[in-house]
Amino acid sequence: MSYDPRRPGEDKSQRAQTRERDDAQVEKAHRPDALILHEIIRREGEEEMRRTALALSLSGFSAGLTMGFSLIVPGVLKGHLPHEPWADLIVSMGYSIGFLIVVLGRQQLFTENTVTPILPLLTERTSGAFLRVVRLWSIVLVANIVATIVIASVLAHTDAFKPEVREAFAEISRHTIEDPFWTTVIKAVFAGWLIALMVWILPATGSAAPFIIILMTWLVSMCGLAHIVAGSVDAYYLVATGEIDLAKYVTGFFVPTLLGNVVGGVTLVSVLNFGQVAPDMEGQDRVGV
Repeated sequence: MSYDPRRPGEDKSQRAQTRERDDAQVEKAHRPDALILHEIIRREGEEEMRRTALALSLSGFSAGLTMGFSLIVPGVLKGHLPHEPWADLIVSMGYSIGFLIVVLGRQQLFTENTVTPILPLLTERTSGAFLRVVRLWSIVLVANIVATIVIASVLAHTDAFKPEVREAFAEISRHTIEDPFWTTVIKAVFAGWLIALMVWILPATGSAAPFIIILMTWLVSMCGLAHIVAGSVDAYYLVATGEIDLAKYVTGFFVPTLLGNVVGGVTLVSVLNFGQVAPDMEGQDRVGV
């Protein structure tokens, strides 16, 4: 049976208004398609690349400091929970707190930028666009890492946390440098993939955004994946406490994790998702849309 929008007692003009209202409700409830998501993120990327170096540096530094909570909260939880298998799931959830604050606070996180500025680059494909991406990446990555070194050093030399919590910090941090180089690369690819997917779907989530952030970043921690900023807090904590040297931090964590995060974010999300909307974009260009 077909849908009849007419209602008893409605004249022609009232039925037209009813149809318009129904159409508006359907449009409001309709999920944005890939082309709309692409355009939202592309415009955000263009806005980010237009920001001044000072603004990007301060935002990136704030994000790096905030990511300290992705070690603090799991450490506090681990220091107080019993040593049971189920406790690891709760500890892993604490990892999401830093990401939640950073993303909702619109602070600059390097792994988010494996998507937002890449879409304008794929659309424009000029040397100027490429240089703008390199500028953004360089500023944000340096700011993020310097801030993680600062917060990790503070955590390593403060008495603000009980001994059992500081031991939990060290135990959590050891997992970031325990794998061989290429194993860390693979773990970082998956982490970059998940974080970039989170960025891609967030515009469609509305009020559910905090839940999506928690879920996606909880998966990163629960699966033991490698994230360049959150993991830098952990790895440098071991440097600051004298457990490893700076060379181990660079070769055992920084280089393989950076490589994997970039590949996971840029290749598996930005390029593939751009590929699915490119034909539609070309079609709109041909018809003058």
